[in-house]
Amino acid sequence: MKIIDAHLHLFPSSPSTDGMAEKVGHENNTDHLRQVYGELNMVHGVVMGNRSLETGYHSYPEDLFHYCVGLDSTLLNEEKGPIPDLPDRVEEHLKRENCCGVKLYPGYNHIWLSDPMYEPIYQLAARYDKPVAVHMGLTAFAKAHLKYSHPLVLDETAADHRRTRFVMCHFGNPFLESAAAVVEKNHNVSADLSGLLEGRVNLEEYFREQAGYVSLLRTWLTAIGQWDDILYGTDWPIVNLGEYIDFVKGLVPEKHWEKVFFHNANRVYGLGL
Repeated sequence: MKIIDAHLHLFPSSPSTDGMAEKVGHENNTDHLRQVYGELNMVHGVVMGNRSLETGYHSYPEDLFHYCVGLDSTLLNEEKGPIPDLPDRVEEHLKRENCCGVKLYPGYNHIWLSDPMYEPIYQLAARYDKPVAVHMGLTAFAKAHLKYSHPLVLDETAADHRRTRFVMCHFGNPFLESAAAVVEKNHNVSADLSGLLEGRVNLEEYFREQAGYVSLLRTWLTAIGQWDDILYGTDWPIVNLGEYIDFVKGLVPEKHWEKVFFHNANRVYGLGL
């Protein structure tokens, strides 16, 4: 079975980022990922690019990765206002074949998805038919505000922008009920299953000790039955790739594996694989 990782991060080498990868049994470089991808039959990945709006910064091996241009702290200028030429800079990315979408970080930026600064971004995404991925649910830093990253915030924006396609990252975890409702209600919303674990995990022990949480995940995924809209992703480098494949296999019925692990990401992100 071929696998696409629809949500990962590539960071420049540093003691902290190298340590993140080493902690989960990996190395923080693309040569290592190429090797591991081959071992696990992972054929492609979607990098959630951040840290810069410069097109030159986002240079990845094109046979291995596409990327979404990330509007994180680079969204704002020093006065905490929007960058004046933001739409033009985003469009330069969307014109590129290896750019397959946009990534938003509303919880970290403390900005509602309905803020007018995002309006031209949604219009551009619709015009280029490339999705807008949105960090939803828990955040990595305490200074982020969860009210901006609750799945119901995405519901409002998706309902008001029916021509724009969205990907709810992390299945809105832990707001699973709301996340499921938003995916079921909105034909233009998909969701990835990235970042539901962190660190190394003994899966047999995990599924036993976290049976309640796992049951909730399975319940809401099964309840909506939107298997054409669920994408496999990891949020690497916070997880071990082999372990995360087995984790998601434990959540998704086997008859849907081909869709979740490969076909849905290939279609949603227009990867052409």
